[in-house]
Amino acid sequence: MKKTDKLKKITSSTKKNKLFDTKLARKLNVSNSSLAYYAKKGDLERVGRGLYKIKNTSLISDFQWEDLVEASVKVKGGVVCLISALALYEITEEIPRAHWIAIPNTSRHRGDDSIRIFRYRNMKLGKTVYDFGDFKLPIFDRERTIIDAFRLLDKEVAIKALRMGLRKKGEARLDLEKLKEYAKILRVRIEPYILAETT
Repeated sequence: MKKTDKLKKITSSTKKNKLFDTKLARKLNVSNSSLAYYAKKGDLERVGRGLYKIKNTSLISDFQWEDLVEASVKVKGGVVCLISALALYEITEEIPRAHWIAIPNTSRHRGDDSIRIFRYRNMKLGKTVYDFGDFKLPIFDRERTIIDAFRLLDKEVAIKALRMGLRKKGEARLDLEKLKEYAKILRVRIEPYILAETT
């Protein structure tokens, strides 16, 4: 099979997902050396270890969060957390200089200057997905993110996030019962701050 035919095969198979791994390439009879050739030539872009996308395609339509989505793909089992989650939920004025991603405390991840890794014991509590349409981003919900902010970030950042979250309307507003439940599970004393912001 010609190299151009192999590239067409990959392109037609990845139209919907835009992202593919070496496992899919093997199913299409495309070798690792062919992937390396396409990446070197500039037809493919290596996103992470064993992960590729067609050059000049976006994983999501919202260009502002493209880097965050690509970073999350690089971290196997990772969940967007803390400053990155606060920024996505628009409940912080902090600008993330790196992508903040949580992994299970038993996992390993190779370092990357653009990613800040946090090891969590409880990866299930508040885990949800942020729907970008074409891509579902694993992320902790607003309430878990606020509780983690009180646990792991500067109090000023956490209080401001709580205040901004309580001012949101509709579905974007914080669920106080869930917030208190998470605080109890993660042993964070948040009641005085909630009281100060709601009275």
